[in-house]
Amino acid sequence: MSDSHEALQERIMELEIKASYTEDLLEQLNMTIYRQQQQIDLLINEVRELKRQAPEGGGAVRNLRDELPPHY
Repeated sequence: MSDSHEALQERIMELEIKASYTEDLLEQLNMTIYRQQQQIDLLINEVRELKRQAPEGGGAVRNLRDELPPHY
């Protein structure tokens, strides 16, 4: 019975180690998602600001030839 008890304790130790690594990985993934959401929120705000600053006719397609300097 001593061998099975030691084997059981070893197995429990291995499972505790795996659980610890899993918890650490989960925390890292949560932090990654949190940082990515902050970046997404920042980019959304920047896009809103750019849309606000754009002229009213900003949706019209412009031809680059119309923007060439007169000496061309």
